[in-house]
Amino acid sequence: MLSDDHVNEIVIEKLIASLIPMTSRDRIKAIRNQPRTMEEKRNLSRGSLTIMTEEEGRAEVRLTWQKIVDKEKSKQSHHILQFNCCVQCLHSISQTYRRSKSSLSEILSSISLWQKTLKIIGGKFGTSILSYFNFLRWLLKFNIFSFILNFSFIVIPQFTMAEKNTLQFTGLEFFTGVGYFRDTVMYYGFYTNSTIQHGNSGASYNMQLAYIFTIGACLTTCFFSLLFSMARYFRNNFINPHIHSGGITKLIFCWDFTVTHEKAVKLKQKNLSTEIRENLSELLQEKVKLTFNQQLTRFSAYVVAWVVSTGVAITCCVAVYYLAEYNLEFLKTHKNPGAVLLLPFVVSCINLAVPRIYSMFRLVERYEMPRHEVYVLLIRNIFLKISIIGILCYYWLNTVALSGEECWETLIGQEIYRLLLMDFVFSLADSFLGEFLRRLIGMQLIKSLGVQEFDIARNVLELIYAQTLVWIGIFFCPLLPFIQMIMLFIMFYAKNVSLMMNFQPPSKAWRASQMMTFFIFLLFFPSFTGVLCTLAITIWRLKPSADCGPFRGLPFFIHSIYSWIDTLSTRPGYLWVVWIYQNLIGSVHFFFILTLIVLIITYLYWQITEGRKIMIRLLHEQIINEGKDKMFLIEKLIKLQDMEKKANSSSLVLERREVEQQGSLHLGEHDSSPDLRFRRSVQEDNPRA
Repeated sequence: MLSDDHVNEIVIEKLIASLIPMTSRDRIKAIRNQPRTMEEKRNLSRGSLTIMTEEEGRAEVRLTWQKIVDKEKSKQSHHILQFNCCVQCLHSISQTYRRSKSSLSEILSSISLWQKTLKIIGGKFGTSILSYFNFLRWLLKFNIFSFILNFSFIVIPQFTMAEKNTLQFTGLEFFTGVGYFRDTVMYYGFYTNSTIQHGNSGASYNMQLAYIFTIGACLTTCFFSLLFSMARYFRNNFINPHIHSGGITKLIFCWDFTVTHEKAVKLKQKNLSTEIRENLSELLQEKVKLTFNQQLTRFSAYVVAWVVSTGVAITCCVAVYYLAEYNLEFLKTHKNPGAVLLLPFVVSCINLAVPRIYSMFRLVERYEMPRHEVYVLLIRNIFLKISIIGILCYYWLNTVALSGEECWETLIGQEIYRLLLMDFVFSLADSFLGEFLRRLIGMQLIKSLGVQEFDIARNVLELIYAQTLVWIGIFFCPLLPFIQMIMLFIMFYAKNVSLMMNFQPPSKAWRASQMMTFFIFLLFFPSFTGVLCTLAITIWRLKPSADCGPFRGLPFFIHSIYSWIDTLSTRPGYLWVVWIYQNLIGSVHFFFILTLIVLIITYLYWQITEGRKIMIRLLHEQIINEGKDKMFLIEKLIKLQDMEKKANSSSLVLERREVEQQGSLHLGEHDSSPDLRFRRSVQEDNPRA
């Protein structure tokens, strides 16, 4: 049992707690109205022994209570103030971060390339063709980053100890990549294997480690950027499409009133109308019901098209393989500088002609959805181009690398440079000549052909093919991202001019918000994964040249890392680096676990997508059912209103009849009264009657 004093203390504490939130005036009134004796109030005043009158005692007790309450309130307010300061500090930090992030995004968007041009393309040709130009700009950013990284950590250090080039520049090097360019920072063989050090006390710079770590950092950044971009586009276009797409509600009821310029307003209107047509195209798409014979005919056309396309691809790959095997002997027997262009010329001709043959299959297959047609063409073209690149990689790693040439890494870099340059020249020629001639034929000679439409699949695969060559060649030619950067910049303007002059908008409007996800997926697999496999074989399995390059004299390229790890293992301060390499980078189990985690995350994303699709379908059905319920209730309400109107009208008719009957009775009484008076007067005049 608690004592009375303890109970009294608890009561006082509760009383003080109840007085804290009051104002001073209310607090004084509450203390004055306390049902306690003066002795208890004096005891509450912390042992005050002053002899006072009753009024003075009451006043002092009120002041003492006021001080106690103010003291408790100040304690609590101090704690609350500290907590509020922490909360305000965190809030200000988060607000500053959001503002800086928003301002950075505004700056990046303001300096972003080709904003106005992309808006014009999207407004005139739709998002399907706009996705190609967005993909081109995205690849340009990739190559800018790779060039900055390579130039900063590989090229600039090599410039500090580069020797003067004694070869004569003729201009033919721009096409062949040989001659004067051989002894420049453009190729692998020019780089030194020594440690760069200026002065006795200056910091040393190991070119072997700088070379392999810079290339590794570049590829690692590209790997995670591709994964992040795929995840972001996948989330925006498949998992949460309603958040990022905007929908028709946003298109119709939202207008940017800051747009006041006449041209900008017209461009905005054109963009809105194009987006509305694309959003409505799939809703209005009707599935054509085919008979069994029609379905069988269409399926047979699909099978024949796939068999022919696969046969053509295999034939081209076999031709490239035998040409590559013959190419090395051909170059030894022909000393003409232009002989090195034979293999790139044949490969570029195949890459230009075969995709056009694939595009003609649409006349036979006749897909209902344009998206399906683009996907099929992408798969056929990626199979062709990646197969050709695979055969060339096999030729480089098994024939050129083992041929005993003086600097086989530089030879591979020159081959990749020629392939990239020849593909660029063919693309420009096709844009300015081939597409122009096709427009003239369709408008002047064979008018039934009409103006052509932009082939998204073929143009996208050209970009993926070129970027794959850049990633493979970045180890053998560190300045290849710079060359690709210039080519992409020129290609954007060339394709834009050709698009405006030689093409018409798609005959079937369709929404291509998911195309960017598919483009990046194709760039990641099989393009980037194939590049990683090729470079892994090069670094772990091939022997470097003995007389050129930063890895000369080593049994394998990877031995530069092994030697560095052995050096760090003797220094106690760097044992954590050795542990990371042995347990993470050099461990197969780590990459197995990492791959497993990526697959699990991908599976979870896929399941979330399927679940949300089911939820969207159920909600759609629920909305339809609720609409039917509302229509049913509205019909019932209308019927009740009709019945009520009929009942009211019948009651009005009855009341009207009653009123008319009563009115006729009154009229009869009025009509019979004169007859009665007449009879009485007659009887009075003639009593006999």
